[in-house]
Amino acid sequence: MKYAIIIPDGCADEPQESLNGQTPLQAANTPAMDAVAVAGLVGRANYVPAHLPAGSAVANMSLLGYDPVANFTGRAPLEAAAQGIELADEDWAIRCNLVTITGQQMRDFTADHIGSDEAAELLKVAQEQLADDSLEFVPGVSYRNLLLYRGAKSPAPFTDDTRTTPPHDLTDKSVLDDYPRGPGSDLLTRLMGDSVAIFADHPVNQARINAGKLPATNLWLWGLGMRPSLPPFEEVYGIKGTMITAVDLLRGLATLIGWNRIEVPGATGYTDTDYAAKGRHAIDAFGDTDLICVHVEAPDEASHEGDVQGKISALEAIDQHIVGPLHEALQGQGDYRILITPDHPTPLRTKTHSHGAVPLTIAGKDVTADAATTYDDVTGAASDLSFDDGSKLMGYFLGK
Repeated sequence: MKYAIIIPDGCADEPQESLNGQTPLQAANTPAMDAVAVAGLVGRANYVPAHLPAGSAVANMSLLGYDPVANFTGRAPLEAAAQGIELADEDWAIRCNLVTITGQQMRDFTADHIGSDEAAELLKVAQEQLADDSLEFVPGVSYRNLLLYRGAKSPAPFTDDTRTTPPHDLTDKSVLDDYPRGPGSDLLTRLMGDSVAIFADHPVNQARINAGKLPATNLWLWGLGMRPSLPPFEEVYGIKGTMITAVDLLRGLATLIGWNRIEVPGATGYTDTDYAAKGRHAIDAFGDTDLICVHVEAPDEASHEGDVQGKISALEAIDQHIVGPLHEALQGQGDYRILITPDHPTPLRTKTHSHGAVPLTIAGKDVTADAATTYDDVTGAASDLSFDDGSKLMGYFLGK
């Protein structure tokens, strides 16, 4: 038995006036997703409990079959695991975005998709001028980086009551009321504020401005937490999986639950990702694994930018290059099940993640087909199959 999960991140959305009242999933040409719906069933799942942050960290933990109420400690510790960073019991990991803020407004939470080498140079000066013995800035990919607080010598000032705001929730909005709050927030706010002066005249930013790009004006610190303890997926579900993603969050989750990871050349975590390469590597992976999970960030990124056509194009590329070839390969090799589901809605209107149910479709062995002929938000909302606790879907999908 082979299993495939495709996660078109953030693809769930609202009807769009520009699409004549259709959602992006309805408007996109997705014959392969619709074929899965015809062969199987369509339903919906809510992966994010109302009292937890409506983001990919909580949602994907739930989607992979782990109750986030019991297991979620923060986003940054998951990304630390992706980089092979060991967190001691007293350590905290903090997500460290490089952003562009002008006039106290979040102009770009990616600093115009700053390059990884450029980011590393800026974090180097932050380490030299802002850090102490307890603080370590760790470069990641592009704007996605980490700050570690090593608590061995000096206990961290943070608690579960420390509140931060994801910068992608603030696109085109004022940031004045969204700086950190609660225990330890004075440290985080000081680091964020002090970064402005050391970045302003940095050669990296001067070169970006000269090239017509936005500079990275600030550090933005958020998503902090301590190391979570997740039981191995194989221990819980009796099967080991493999993850394909370009996003550290999913890499970290895979690492923590004992999955293998495949790094695909050309996978960028953005709309320019190599969709076909992801599809090929997913098919090839079945020689060594029984469950492959392909996560694609592109629809979510398009939503953050309010780019309706970019979101549709991403969905069509996922359909053509990943869902279609993978479903065909599964059908040709024997017994299988396939699941397509995003993690959370990311409405184009708000440009940020939101709570709420998302559509899913499952086909394969012992799955009785329903009357659905399309995979989209409206069909999912009308279905009688609903997982109000999205963490229960994995057991259903695997027949456990």
